[in-house]
Amino acid sequence: MSSGKEEGKDRVIFVTKEEHETPSNAELVEEDPDDPYEERGLILPNGEINWNCPCLGGMASGPCGASFKEAFSCFHYSKEEVKGSECLEQFRGMQECMQRYPELYPQEDDKETQGGPSETDPSKQDSAPEPTPTPAAPVQDSSPSTAPADTPPPSNSSASG
Repeated sequence: MSSGKEEGKDRVIFVTKEEHETPSNAELVEEDPDDPYEERGLILPNGEINWNCPCLGGMASGPCGASFKEAFSCFHYSKEEVKGSECLEQFRGMQECMQRYPELYPQEDDKETQGGPSETDPSKQDSAPEPTPTPAAPVQDSSPSTAPADTPPPSNSSASG
């Protein structure tokens, strides 16, 4: 016979070996495809946008939620050859809203200055500097040159530091 006990918010149930070996008689409930609270992907089966999708990262709520929904809806339902090309004003409005709340919607370059390594970070000072791209070497022509063999190559005065 099974027994149980309460441990805080949890309930622990102990079953006997015989009870464990008995097949379950639990009935599984078929999922309702029209349940609006069921977790789905970004696009619902009916083609509408699932504003509760965790993939949106909360963008559909907050002070700029309405402008985000307007811009994203415009893009999603766009029929233009260049998808979303008619949505520039909506995205501009969303961007302006986000700029009014930088603490909620940090810019990519703001993230680097606020939370990323800085030039004064001691751990950054020990690391090697980023490699700088070097200009490509000139292509050697296999045809005979008109310049004498002892002529130095032309100097690149714009490459000085």
